[in-house]
Parts: sequence; C-alpha cells; structure tokens
Amino acid sequence: MFRLGDIAEQREHGVLHGIQREIACDCWFTSKGKSIPRLIKVMDDEGRLYTIRDIQLLTTEEKTYSGIETIEHFCKINFCGRMETVKLIYTKENCRWTLVEI
Repeated sequence: MFRLGDIAEQREHGVLHGIQREIACDCWFTSKGKSIPRLIKVMDDEGRLYTIRDIQLLTTEEKTYSGIETIEHFCKINFCGRMETVKLIYTKENCRWTLVEI
C-alpha cells in the first residue's frame, strides 16, 4: 500500500544567487550533528589568502538548490576591519564550502 504521508517533502530553493567564492572551513560538529563554522580561509581577486576567525553565526538552515542538498550558515564576519554579512554554504554532495557575499 502507498500513502502520501510516506513521501518526504523536500523544498527546492532554486538557484543560488550572489558572488560565490570557494573557501576552506574549519567546522565544529556537535554531538547532535549541528555544524558550527570556526575559521575560514578565503582568497581575494588578487590571490591574497585571508584567515577569518571572527565569525558570528546568526542562523543555520538545510536547503536544496537545483537538487543539491546544502547546509546554509548565515553569518557576520570581520573581513579586513569591516563587518560583512555572508552565507557559508556546505554542499553535502561533494563536501565543499562556499562563501556567498550578500
């Protein structure tokens, strides 16, 4: 027998918008499986590498973009002396991190 309640509903969020940069991320996973970014390394357009330790996590959400499951961390970071709001996105499929400038 087939029931509609057995179907796991997955909300699609379309295409990810904004300037995206691949990053390296040091992340803490709690005993409950929650991820908390602690440090990121990002390269600017001139090839300079920056280490950012001042990360204020605001929210975390699981999302799906074009069928790809992600964990989206909405954060404030201190980048070059100014506070910026960004998304740190972990892609489950390939275990990669992306920073999206908002």
